[in-house]
Amino acid sequence: MEQDIKIIKEKISQDELRLFLGKPFIDMVKFIVDIEKEIIGLGGEMHMDAEQILLKNGSEQKNLWGGNIYPDKNSEEKIEYESLINIKPSQNNRSMQIQGEELKKKIRSIVDDLLF
Repeated sequence: MEQDIKIIKEKISQDELRLFLGKPFIDMVKFIVDIEKEIIGLGGEMHMDAEQILLKNGSEQKNLWGGNIYPDKNSEEKIEYESLINIKPSQNNRSMQIQGEELKKKIRSIVDDLLF
């Protein structure tokens, strides 16, 4: 599955984003954001696939947050802030859903800058 995951450091086009559709999900692409480095691990079957690649490339676990992108939905519904890797009791996030509004804004900003 590693071949279907890409580390995004610079803005990609909507056409490039769409290349991830169908690998394996038809309407959605999984992503992991490193909020410190402001990069994205894009693709894979499970969030932990991209998470492992980011960790191998120097990211720290505490800075990694997962979600899903739906390229064909409207602006407010494009991003879903839900992933098993988001369960981080030590960081006051006890749910798969990202709880903090400031954290969501930071993630949205990085995703918008690199993917939209």
